[in-house]
Amino acid sequence: MTTKSAIIAKLTEAFEPSVLDVIDETELHRGHAGAQGGSETHFRVIIGAAALDGLSRLEQHRAIMDCVAGELAGSVHALAIEVRPGGPSIR
Repeated sequence: MTTKSAIIAKLTEAFEPSVLDVIDETELHRGHAGAQGGSETHFRVIIGAAALDGLSRLEQHRAIMDCVAGELAGSVHALAIEVRPGGPSIR
């Protein structure tokens, strides 16, 4: 399983998002110290989930980072997070 797939699976299971896009931005950071050693080091997450609505921005980001802590402790050097209103899940 790729790092991107693992992030998608974990966020989907934890938050049942109505909006989820995980973008590998590693190539944009080529040459940056954190990008050394391979691929899948820099990601942007765009997520909207009812489970995150009502939380402060800091609480939202902490919840997301806690969810993917294993990836952050491993190969992921940077994670940009954009939280959008989630409303009801479309599942």
